[in-house]
Amino acid sequence: MPLTDSFAKLLIRGLLAGLIAGILAGGVAFVLGESHIDAAIAIEESNSAAEAEVHSHDATQAAEPAGHSHDEEEALVSRDGQRFGLFLATSLAGLALGAIFAVVANYARRVTTLSGPLLGLTLATLGWLAIEAVPFFKYPANPPAVGDPETITQRTWLWLAAVVLGLLAVVASVFAAKVAAQEFLSLRIAAPVLAFLVVVTIGYLVLPTVNEVGDDFPAVLLWQFRLSSLATQATLWLVLGLAFAFLTERATRATTPASANVA
Repeated sequence: MPLTDSFAKLLIRGLLAGLIAGILAGGVAFVLGESHIDAAIAIEESNSAAEAEVHSHDATQAAEPAGHSHDEEEALVSRDGQRFGLFLATSLAGLALGAIFAVVANYARRVTTLSGPLLGLTLATLGWLAIEAVPFFKYPANPPAVGDPETITQRTWLWLAAVVLGLLAVVASVFAAKVAAQEFLSLRIAAPVLAFLVVVTIGYLVLPTVNEVGDDFPAVLLWQFRLSSLATQATLWLVLGLAFAFLTERATRATTPASANVA
């Protein structure tokens, strides 16, 4: 049954589904990613201590400000505070994503005959492909101690460009699916997949490659961090789609008996 609820109900549903998804994504990030972040921070601190020791040997006593020491610098936020902030950040991100998800679902239901639950799952899949998968495989996440601070602005813009590329690829895929809607089953499957891959391939070739991982950084730790990041984002989108679909189906079942009783 297509979505027939008001926008206000869809928005509340999206916010609730997003909150659930954000909390669970935070749990996945905590379980799978925190140990890797701690290991990366340890490497970063070790490198910083080594650099500070080199500078201390090169600098004269007069040139060094009185009472200043690199070892005395403390993090603005403790690791315990960062762990709490992790759940807060994923919860807020889930709420924001849920609101956007509801808006998109509200417009998408006007151009499709998919049932409410299936529409929710489809939108979650397409959203993950566009906003997470396409940018990730071009510019994967890096742990602390990886990346040049001076290029962070450039890397941010490149990541946003990859997100736009993902959205364009999804739009091209949906358009191809509509064009091939009356064709053979094999063509209906191949057309959107091919359109998606063509757009992504062209975009990957145009966008510059960024690799700021040092040769001395452990490769195993790097990929463990990246996989935990990918798992966190996959959890966020998967739970968002499933929760939205569940809440939609539950609301449909609750209204159907009431309509039948009125009739």
